Amino acid sequence: MQKFPNPVAMTPEEVDREFLRAYEKASRTSQKLPPDLMLKLYAYYKQATKHSQAYIPSGNSDLKNAFKLNALLQVKGLTVLEAKEAYIQLVEENIHD
Repeated sequence: MQKFPNPVAMTPEEVDREFLRAYEKASRTSQKLPPDLMLKLYAYYKQATKHSQAYIPSGNSDLKNAFKLNALLQVKGLTVLEAKEAYIQLVEENIHD
């Protein structure tokens, strides 16, 4: 298992690199993730990559969109850097392949 560096001790450039590595790891995982974890990853990712833009979840399910919107509202106060750090930590703690 690859161990990510401590995000708090990283420079913003290192956080960017680790965020991309964490995203690739999460995208490639064959591990079945629980819905609450997937929503957290979704929200942190959107906050980290679309921070300055208004974002409304898309999809054909009103219920799924409601859960996504709720997850986004829970992280709206995070900075881009904080969202990237949280995403990295979540991947590190929960994705093991």
